[in-house]
Amino acid sequence: MNNAKREQIFARLKAQNPQPETELNFSNHYELLVAVALSAQATDVSVNKATKKLFEVANTPQAMLDLGVEGLKNHIKTIGLYNSKANNVIQAAQLLVSNHNGIVPDSREALEALPGVGRKTANVVLNTAFRQVAMAVDTHIFRWSNRTRVAPGKNVVEVEKKLLRFVPKAYLLDAHHWMILHGRYVCVARKPRCGACTIEDLCEFKEKTSD
Repeated sequence: MNNAKREQIFARLKAQNPQPETELNFSNHYELLVAVALSAQATDVSVNKATKKLFEVANTPQAMLDLGVEGLKNHIKTIGLYNSKANNVIQAAQLLVSNHNGIVPDSREALEALPGVGRKTANVVLNTAFRQVAMAVDTHIFRWSNRTRVAPGKNVVEVEKKLLRFVPKAYLLDAHHWMILHGRYVCVARKPRCGACTIEDLCEFKEKTSD
């Protein structure tokens, strides 16, 4: 795929959704960090349902520590892997309180040092909370990048690096949101909705559908 096509693709995605946002509900940086960590192998809908009541009682690291592991588990037991996630969230809260004065750090190194925070979670927080250029590649973006041929790669890190190199600079800051939403609702896993796709004529996927 050439750069002219990539430019047109992101121009159309922007025109369709000028100010894209995450579908996770949050009101501060810490809530975002927790929500993203909980969303691993879970849907945003299920996370939002659980965090609605959770954040009413614990939306700061100290409040989360006060809630405790068992209290947290009671709020997130409907989410997959909730036992390990609860332990990670509590341990991360402890580090935030002891090492960062209860404030979510704005550096990759500090974020990835927190339990349960990997590269993808750190990228989401850096991009969404701190508006830094970062590319969080999940299953939707990995599939979308390979199907469209915008940034094909064998693994998420390779796709991430290619996206940072190939996405036109004017669109880099919001590209993550456009791609994940397009992958979630249009370029879906089993049968992409090519007939309803705004970039169908630019996409280089060879097995397009008529839907």
